[in-house]
Amino acid sequence: MPFESIAIQAFLSSATAPARPGKSAGAGRWLLSLCALWLLPMLALAASPPIPTPPELAAKSWYLQDFSSGRVIAAHNEDEPMPPASLTKIMTAYVVLRELKARHISLEDMVTISKKAWQTPGSRMFVEVGKQVSVEDLLKGMIIQSGNDASVSLAEHVAGSESVFAQMMNTEARRLGMDSSHFTNSTGLPDEELRVTAHDMARLTRALIQEFPDFYEWFAHRDFTYNGIKQHNRNSLLWRDATVDGVKTGHTDNAGYCLVASAKRDDMRLISVVMGTADNEARTKASKILLNYGFRFFETHKLYPAGETLTNARVWQGAETAAPLGLKTDLYVTIPRRHYDRLKAEVRLPRTILAPLGQGQQVGSVNVFLAEQAIAEQPLVTLTAIPEGSLWQKLLDKARMVFH
Repeated sequence: MPFESIAIQAFLSSATAPARPGKSAGAGRWLLSLCALWLLPMLALAASPPIPTPPELAAKSWYLQDFSSGRVIAAHNEDEPMPPASLTKIMTAYVVLRELKARHISLEDMVTISKKAWQTPGSRMFVEVGKQVSVEDLLKGMIIQSGNDASVSLAEHVAGSESVFAQMMNTEARRLGMDSSHFTNSTGLPDEELRVTAHDMARLTRALIQEFPDFYEWFAHRDFTYNGIKQHNRNSLLWRDATVDGVKTGHTDNAGYCLVASAKRDDMRLISVVMGTADNEARTKASKILLNYGFRFFETHKLYPAGETLTNARVWQGAETAAPLGLKTDLYVTIPRRHYDRLKAEVRLPRTILAPLGQGQQVGSVNVFLAEQAIAEQPLVTLTAIPEGSLWQKLLDKARMVFH
């Protein structure tokens, strides 16, 4: 089917205007014709300094990604399976939160602590065998205190046993596209078959933040007290960087020291994963270096909001002659700083679009380029349904299409 490209206009809000690190992007909303953006790159080439290469870190694997656009900013051995230690608990939390969302369990549920959970070695929330503890307290004990006893208790409450819960973890991993990861327990305690990649952990963390923003706030808590015992969050970045609000540390002898972190500065959120460092200071330093690199040299822009008309397409043989087209989800791009003027965008549509069209039906795509490099593509869908036209309308359009 023949396609044609059409220039469109970009809605540029205050959240998308370029800003210096740590400064507000300003206010107001304005339209900028993308016809002009085809000319501006020639003016901007000389003024845009090159972006430094990503830093080298004292870690076995790392990954840095923008939360909104999904753009990978830096990576090393990101698809190499490695033991995750307590990073496993991010998946444990994700499975439990999905069960809460489905109303299969509730935060008020009281969980009877089993001997198995109580005896689990490693970091502890200090629950007592035979006592009852709420799901909410167990979640906080796992997220903030990294309690292995809390993790096993939650797994047993959700699935009856930790082994069945591990099956649920792997089901979610496959659904999210974590194809290089495999879970065998809820805690991250060493197991030969337990493995994850930095790439997969970023994918999981992004899903958790997107789906459960209210619960994600718990990952920023610096301490939690249970049974009179106050324990601090092991994520040292929560004290060193006010923009960091998560996520999870991990450590075993075979995994080394690991950290998944996330920070938000202005309207830009980054997710970093560092695995296999020598000690707590090394993982903290490496994570901070990654985050600072991303925020210093890159910026994220919301180019088009979901649900707003980007263009109208001619529809043939329908009750209406034009269909408003837009996006199902917001379109974000992450680009080097001071390169905004080099962006250009277009929609790609088939030359002939026939009714009927269902609401949300894909009919084309939006393509975004930085200079001549494609950096984003998103389906263009109908915002309203266009039913089939009357017999007369169809006959008339068939005659007109001869000359189209």
